[in-house]
Amino acid sequence: MDIKQLQFLCALDQYEHFSQAADACHVTQPTLSMRLKRLEDELGVPLVIRNQRFEGFTPEGERLLAWAKQVVSAYEGMKTEASRLRGALVGTLRIGMVPLSHVCLLPLLRHLRQQAPMVRFQLHSLSSGAILEQLEHNALDIGLSYLQQTGIERYRTLPLGNPSIGLLYHPDWFDLEDRPPLSWDEIAALPLGLLSTAMRFRQGLDSSAAGQGVTLQPVIESDSVDHLIECVNVGLCCSLMPLGVSISPRLESLRVHTLAVHLNPMPLGLICRATENNSLTRTLMQQAEHWVNTLQPQQPNSLCLRYRGHQ
Repeated sequence: MDIKQLQFLCALDQYEHFSQAADACHVTQPTLSMRLKRLEDELGVPLVIRNQRFEGFTPEGERLLAWAKQVVSAYEGMKTEASRLRGALVGTLRIGMVPLSHVCLLPLLRHLRQQAPMVRFQLHSLSSGAILEQLEHNALDIGLSYLQQTGIERYRTLPLGNPSIGLLYHPDWFDLEDRPPLSWDEIAALPLGLLSTAMRFRQGLDSSAAGQGVTLQPVIESDSVDHLIECVNVGLCCSLMPLGVSISPRLESLRVHTLAVHLNPMPLGLICRATENNSLTRTLMQQAEHWVNTLQPQQPNSLCLRYRGHQ
């Protein structure tokens, strides 16, 4: 058994396709399949359900896959730590982020990469629950997620505040510019496009509106923020979004209207494993703590990008 075989197994779990996993590992598909078969022979149990294509892992494979992820994560962490001891940080930082957030991590990632040009990033848009699950299984290194979840106490967290919201709209389709701040009743009377109910931000909107006796009934629901913004741009709906979300310059005609409502507490923060050994993760968390504790009081938007357009 060697680390390559375990990396191949983890890649197959990630891509769920033999040829795609082989491409990601820079080997041919026959090589990947052969090495996995040798791993099965050595362990004495079947790991992969094979037919014409990949169909999943056997129960034994699922159990041993969790161990393989831990070993691969430890191996990558050891390489990163060795690079740090040589005076250089290298490796890939896997970051899961909730789709809508008042915090923008990109300036922080840019700062880290300026210090360590060999660092790479993988960004994944995930629900809060999926972020915790993937942290648990070593499929992510760090998460930007809402902190009010079961099991969060097992992780190291860095709180980044609660979001405030505004109503995103296109002035060609909705005449809101001269109206006073909107109430929940007035918001609910508009055609809304919102994230799906599986998303924590949407759940916060629903519970906050329900607290005032209002039920939000969107005309569009989506897991994609881009889809919602495009729908707003063509006048199909308005949308509730955290103040701080970045909007593409090509959509700079969009506006944000002030609201006379408040959200129930939905603290957002960075999350990593409490016993994190990855130097990249530790470095990013340390820099984020410095940014929050030192820069944020002086530059309250230093981790945020405001909407382009008027508010």
